[in-house]
This record gives sequence, structure tokens and C-alpha cells, in this order.
Amino acid sequence: MPRAQHSRLLLASASPRRAEILRGAGFSFRTRPASVDETPRRGESPRKLVARLAREKAFAAASHSAAPALILGADTEVVIGRQIFGKPSSHADARRMLRLLSGKTHTVLTGLTLLRLPLGARRPRLISAVESTRVTFAKLSPSEIAAYVATGEPMGKAGAYAIQGRGGKFVTRIEGCYFNVVGLPLARLCLMLQEIGVENEGRKNKRRPEPSGRRRNR
Repeated sequence: MPRAQHSRLLLASASPRRAEILRGAGFSFRTRPASVDETPRRGESPRKLVARLAREKAFAAASHSAAPALILGADTEVVIGRQIFGKPSSHADARRMLRLLSGKTHTVLTGLTLLRLPLGARRPRLISAVESTRVTFAKLSPSEIAAYVATGEPMGKAGAYAIQGRGGKFVTRIEGCYFNVVGLPLARLCLMLQEIGVENEGRKNKRRPEPSGRRRNR
């Protein structure tokens, strides 16, 4: 009997933080970074934005991928009301964002898309979700903001901070998934994998239990 074809998990992101989360959870995957225009559309809500960008990243990666494959697209944004804080364009922009986040509670939204490319003539399957986490910042002084931005850590991070790094000292409260703030809500992803029917694919092989009567002495 021929071996079953398993979907290769492809991460449509260049984010080292998302890759680290997947590796830490025991997933075997490849990265297939996807570049899309992340400009919000007129009147587009933050939730619709992250959902759309995650979907577009998955399809962009799919255009360069061969079946069978399971493609994960993700997009994370920091939001206060309808104001979106993406990645800062400069140190001055990072300082501006941190001043606005100082002493307030903001929301971190991550859109996730799983796109499964099957073999043969079967149609691709797509599921999407948006995870939300509330994060409260301490009141930051101008000198604290300047010193943090000078480390370079805020650059390339939505909202100009990294909760898993030096920026974590500014966080006084979190309501929801911690990994969502880092960039990949792990528990939600696992539920989506179950829903799409590939919860065991992409996982690294686990050691098989030894047959009864042949256990090693410990």
C-alpha cells in the first residue's frame, strides 16, 4: 500500500517570533515568507484588516507552493479603538506609538488563515479566525520611552514593543492569550488544525511506547 501523502506545514511569514512559537510547540515546518500590501482599506475595521491580510499572505505563499501543503498565514496589529498601530516606520514613530500606549489598555488582534492544498482535483480548503488579547501598559516616562526605543527592539514589532523582550516590563496586565501578543495564538491555531482535520500533521514524530513486557529498567 502506498504511503499516505501528508501536508507540509508552511509558515507564510518571516517573523522569527512566530517560527519560535511553532518550534517550541513541536511543529515541523518550513517558512515561505509572503509579501503583501498591508495598507488598510478605507473604512476597514481592525478585525477585518488582520483577517484579510492573513488570508492574502496564505494565498501569496500558495502561489509558490506545490500540493500537498498546509499554509499558515498570520497578521498581528495593536489597536486602541479603531486606531491601528502597525510596525513603526522610524524611531520617532516608535516613540509616538509608545506615548499613545502609555498608561492605557490596548487590544492585540491576530488574524489566522489555514489554507490546505490537497493533491489531485480536490478543492483547497480554507479556514480563518481572529484572536483578541487585551494588554495594559504602565505609565511610561519620556526617558523610559527614549531608552527603550534606543535599544532597537521596537522596530519591526506591531505597536513598537515586544512583550517577550524588554518591552515586557511595561505590561501590568494581560487578558487573553499571551502567545497572541507575541504574534501567533497557539491554542487557537491548534483548534483550527483540528477543525481542518490535520491536527497530527506537522508535528514532530513522538517516541512510540515500548511494547508491554519489553520495558527498560530505569
